[in-house]
Amino acid sequence: MKAAVLTVSDRVSRGEAVDSSGPAAAELLQELGFEVADVHVVADGVDPVSTALKTLVTEANLIVTSGGTGFSQRDVTPEATARVIERSAPGLAEAMRAATFGKNPHGMLSRGVAGIVGTSLIVNLPGSERAVRESLAVIGPALWHAAELLVTPESDHNGSQ
Repeated sequence: MKAAVLTVSDRVSRGEAVDSSGPAAAELLQELGFEVADVHVVADGVDPVSTALKTLVTEANLIVTSGGTGFSQRDVTPEATARVIERSAPGLAEAMRAATFGKNPHGMLSRGVAGIVGTSLIVNLPGSERAVRESLAVIGPALWHAAELLVTPESDHNGSQ
């Protein structure tokens, strides 16, 4: 299974900051068995993010974004993702947020979403390396199976055998 990582950050895209969250996501996805290409970087904004996602869904079964899920004016990764997905997968985002309750008071400020387009799953993660690691620790065990369900035309889950 192929996975792609998209870091969403104005500062990283301009070369003003070093991205640690995208490489962390790539590392963790590889540990889960995914084949991960280079980490892609794009500036914040609905158009740049949705354009990048539309390209990446043609190349990967799983696309993980890092960044742009907060409350600031430029944090619009969920809106960009909503433009691309065909079906939502709310349980993934709900699980990530629920895991932060009692641990990180800012975890509930993540507006990340997850959804399906064709045979690809897109999951928005917060932009810090720590949040990426914590989020993937929660949903990581389900990601391979989720991606597998999307590319397998018949499964035990849909009554086919």
